[in-house]
Amino acid sequence: MGVNLTPIIIKKTIRLEDLRDKNLAVDANNTLYQFLSLIRTPDGTPLKDSNGHITSHLTGLMFRSTHLIHNYGINLIFVFDGKPPPLKKQEILKRRELREKATKEWKKALETKDYTTAFSKAVMTSRLTNPLIDDAKRLLKLLGIPFVQAPSEAEAQTSYMAAKGDVWASSSRDYDALLFGSPRLLRYLTISGKKFLPSKGVSRPLKPELIDLKNLLSYHELAHKQLIDLAILIGNDFNNGVKGIGPKTALKLLKKHGTIEKLPNNVRSKVPEHYNEVRKIFLKPNITSDYTLKYGKLDEKNLYQFLCNQRDFSKKRVETVVQRMKKFYSTKKQTSLKKWVAITD
Repeated sequence: MGVNLTPIIIKKTIRLEDLRDKNLAVDANNTLYQFLSLIRTPDGTPLKDSNGHITSHLTGLMFRSTHLIHNYGINLIFVFDGKPPPLKKQEILKRRELREKATKEWKKALETKDYTTAFSKAVMTSRLTNPLIDDAKRLLKLLGIPFVQAPSEAEAQTSYMAAKGDVWASSSRDYDALLFGSPRLLRYLTISGKKFLPSKGVSRPLKPELIDLKNLLSYHELAHKQLIDLAILIGNDFNNGVKGIGPKTALKLLKKHGTIEKLPNNVRSKVPEHYNEVRKIFLKPNITSDYTLKYGKLDEKNLYQFLCNQRDFSKKRVETVVQRMKKFYSTKKQTSLKKWVAITD
C-alpha cells in the first residue's frame, strides 16, 4: 500500500522519451502486482496456461519491459523484495484480509453473472507467490535483463542504488522510496497506462510522474527526517497513523514543532510507541551493494522453451519480444564499438 503523500506531493509530468538512456531501478513486486491485478479475462480470472500456472505477470513483464527498452531506450533493472521487516507483519495481515474479502465478493458476483463487479473485485485478489516470482526472474534472465534480490524492502534497495548514482531514479507507484531517500522517484512507468479504480469500476489515464526529493523538501521547507516523521504521523506500512491526522495536518504540525518529540502532548501521546524503530527502517535500511547493472545475453532457445512449451505462449507473440531484444543488443553493441573507436582514434 505504501504511504499516502499525494495531498502534499510536488510532481512533474514527463514523457517516456525523456527517459532515453537512463537507468531505472524498478520495484519488481510492485510492478508484478499491477500485471496480476489488471491482466485478466473479462470475468476477472487471471491468465493461465493449460496446467493452471498463472501467466498474467509474465505477459505484462515481457511485453512492457521489452517495449520500454526497445522503443524508448530505457535501461531497466528490476529489484525484488526480500524478507519484510517484522513491523510490516500487521500490514501484511491487513492485506491478506482484504484479499480474502475481495475473493468472496468476486465469487459471489460470478454466481450472479455480474461480470463488471466481478472484475472490480478480482483486481484486489492478487497474490504474488514465490513460484510466480521465480517465473518472473527466469524470464528476465532469459531476456538478459538484470535484476537484484534485495535483502528486505525493494524500495529501500532502489533508493540506495539511486542515491549512489548507479541508477537515475527509483520506479514505483508507491511513495516509500522518498522516505528511503531516493533522489528521484518515477511513478507510472507505463506505455498507454490506465489506473483501474475498483471502488468506481472505471479506469483513469496515467502519465509518467517524476518527483524530485530535494525539490519536494525545499518546497515545503522540510528536512528528510521530518518527511519520515510525517509518514509516521499519517501511517505507513510499519505503523498505524494518528487518527484524524492527514498529510496536510501532519505537515503543519512538523513545520511548527519540528519533530515528533516536540509535538503537543495531546498529539504526541497518540503516536505509536515504536516510532523510533520505524524511523530506523527508513534511515538505516537493510540493503546490499552486491548487484550489477550489466545486461546479459538473450537466451533465445530457452526463452521459447520456457514460454511456448511450458507456459503455452504463442510462438508469434514470443517472436515479437525476441526481435525487440535482438535489435536492442545489436544497437548496444554498435554503440559500444563506436565509443571504443572514438577512444582509440
